[in-house]
Amino acid sequence: MANSPQAKKRARQIERRTAVNKTRKSRIRTFLRKVEEAIDSGDKDAATAALRAAQPELMRGVTKGLFHKNTASRKVSRLASRVKAIS
Repeated sequence: MANSPQAKKRARQIERRTAVNKTRKSRIRTFLRKVEEAIDSGDKDAATAALRAAQPELMRGVTKGLFHKNTASRKVSRLASRVKAIS
């Protein structure tokens, strides 16, 4: 357990940051799920629109330190190829 005042403060800050990051990750997962559902339904227009909405959210997660840049790029790339494959 934290003993020094600074360690106690850091513990409080970490708690707040964790809550913020949790909501951000949840929001991004919701956007990704919408893309997945559109792909599964076979609706190319809806999937494209959902991907366009999800892409900036993922990249915002990178700037906020939730994901590594390559991870987000890989996710976008794989989703884009799956959307493109819808006939």
